[in-house]
Amino acid sequence: MTDGAASAPAFVAVDWGTSSFRLWLIAGDGGVLGESRGGEGMMHCSTAGFEPVLERHLAVVNAPSWLPVMICGMAGARQGWIEAPYLDVPTALDALPRAAVAVPHDGRDIRILPGLCQRDPHAPNVMRGEETQLLGLRPQARGHRLVCMPGTHSKWVTLEDDKVVSFQSYMTGELYAVLTRHAVLRHAVVPDSRTVADDPVFLGAFESAYAEPARVWARLFEPRPAQLLGLEETKDGAAHLSGLLIGAEIGAASMRSSQRGITLVGSGQLGRLYAAALERAGFELVLADAEQVTRDGLVHAAGQIWGTNNG
Repeated sequence: MTDGAASAPAFVAVDWGTSSFRLWLIAGDGGVLGESRGGEGMMHCSTAGFEPVLERHLAVVNAPSWLPVMICGMAGARQGWIEAPYLDVPTALDALPRAAVAVPHDGRDIRILPGLCQRDPHAPNVMRGEETQLLGLRPQARGHRLVCMPGTHSKWVTLEDDKVVSFQSYMTGELYAVLTRHAVLRHAVVPDSRTVADDPVFLGAFESAYAEPARVWARLFEPRPAQLLGLEETKDGAAHLSGLLIGAEIGAASMRSSQRGITLVGSGQLGRLYAAALERAGFELVLADAEQVTRDGLVHAAGQIWGTNNG
């Protein structure tokens, strides 16, 4: 492929979340030529429609009408644009592009990657979107390894080379949101508080919850009485609750595996909190940027289907 062809648009990559939309115009060499972002996630598109949203963002980056589109995330959910059925684990990551579902469209090849599911009746589970990040992690996921993917529903994934063996979900982020918006703890947490990774309140709560994760249910109320009794300030509420929830998650996950090497797929404030907590717990940490590995996964999938230069 010539340099000109390598830098020309080859396809469009889309990460379509529940409440967010990210699109990248990708060159043949994998470089980003343009991007467009918005809040038109699946929830928005359930009434506004998926195709009009995609077309608006394609126009922003001046994507040619023939350019193919590779999508991951909630656009492939049952209530999304078109369902991309789950693949059962254990499964090889390269099975994902082969199972991508084509969206009926006039003139443009649009594919949606499937999610993964675990049909174990004692531990049923699903993921949609994170599997593409795992696909993007392939170059650094050799051997037997754990991957931690924090978020609304944090995922802990066991990989063996390029195969997803099993995974577990923790509703850590959603529990934090529910408790601080709809429970009595809303009086103990300043809205939109930002906890820093070296906050002693966060680290103290983390260490105690990590040591005894099963006791977290008896301790979630703590930030409220701690403030009422003058033991903590209101500004400490977010750090205290975050430490308890993240500590319980990492403590529970540690009991499921003896692996101490872990890849953390994160970014921003949340990624920094998990990095500090995992290091405190004695894990050997490898960091991966969540957005970068999502895009890498979409690029790899496009290469497998359309033969771009980076597959």
